[in-house]
Amino acid sequence: MSTFKDWFSEDEDDIFMGSPKSKFFDVSREASKDIVEEEIDKIVEKLAVLEMIISEGKGESFDINQYIQDYTLDNMAEVKAMKKGLYVEFTGEIICRLDS
Repeated sequence: MSTFKDWFSEDEDDIFMGSPKSKFFDVSREASKDIVEEEIDKIVEKLAVLEMIISEGKGESFDINQYIQDYTLDNMAEVKAMKKGLYVEFTGEIICRLDS
């Protein structure tokens, strides 16, 4: 997994000032409601599939929320980097749809 650390450092002189998260929400507020809803639905579907994959073969007592919390605590830097990358990806998906 690549973290692309330099991509996510904020520079005060950057005309695109803001974090990937803030840019995602800026774009999602300005974009068409239909496009944003469709893209969020894709995100939720992806999350549902990933939860199903993780839970597969586990017993009824398996707590996916606890599993995710433990994983996050053990891998905080990687999770933060991945999260930023996903915000960039999802922002790009919305922007690409605006052009079509």
